[in-house]
Amino acid sequence: MTKLILSTMALAILLAGTMSFAQSGGEATYKAKCAMCHGATGAAETPTAKMMKVKPLSDPEIKKLTGDQMFASVKNGKGKMQPFASKLTDAQIKDVVVFYRGLK
Repeated sequence: MTKLILSTMALAILLAGTMSFAQSGGEATYKAKCAMCHGATGAAETPTAKMMKVKPLSDPEIKKLTGDQMFASVKNGKGKMQPFASKLTDAQIKDVVVFYRGLK
């Protein structure tokens, strides 16, 4: 019985460790849809970002945006950024905004 409990606990710990490396939905969507312009870290260091003059996450103008304002920009587009309303669900957009705001 003790071996069964220990085996079960070991399996649970192993699986928990494996799951922690999985991407969040926001991270996966960001990498697929956003990183080509905003960069992997939000630094806007990509050629596309430079060409389109995308501001980095560290820019004071970007830092002052609320989550709702970022959500609206992604959903409806803003400036040269295309709208993603037809490409992403509201839940996906919210997840991306949360992920993006968490980048350092």
